[in-house]
Amino acid sequence: QVQLVESGGGSVQSGGSLRLSCTAPGYIISTYCMGWFRQVPGKEREGVAALTATGVTNYAESVKGRFTISRDNKNTLHLQMNSLKPEDTAMYYCAADGICYYNAHDLIPTRYKYWGQGTQVTVSS
Repeated sequence: QVQLVESGGGSVQSGGSLRLSCTAPGYIISTYCMGWFRQVPGKEREGVAALTATGVTNYAESVKGRFTISRDNKNTLHLQMNSLKPEDTAMYYCAADGICYYNAHDLIPTRYKYWGQGTQVTVSS
């Protein structure tokens, strides 16, 4: 059972930046397909960004050019969020799965097996 722990959420004004982090103690995240997802109350969870084991990335159209998914050599997944907008306000979740599709299918939440508890991001106008 892979346990994922997110951090880095918070409140920021429109146009600001935040960096989310996700760790998986005891597991090597570079061997998994990793993704960031977000959800607001009353709406379905949506894919934001995905990173395959070989470094292929996929992004939702709404965040392209503003968000960057990456992992570092300390076994941590990141989501750098720039030019934040009020509509980016949501609970953000990190997810992992042993299978990557190397396409937009990696942005579908239901295909991921392991999930973190989430970290809240609030962007004010």
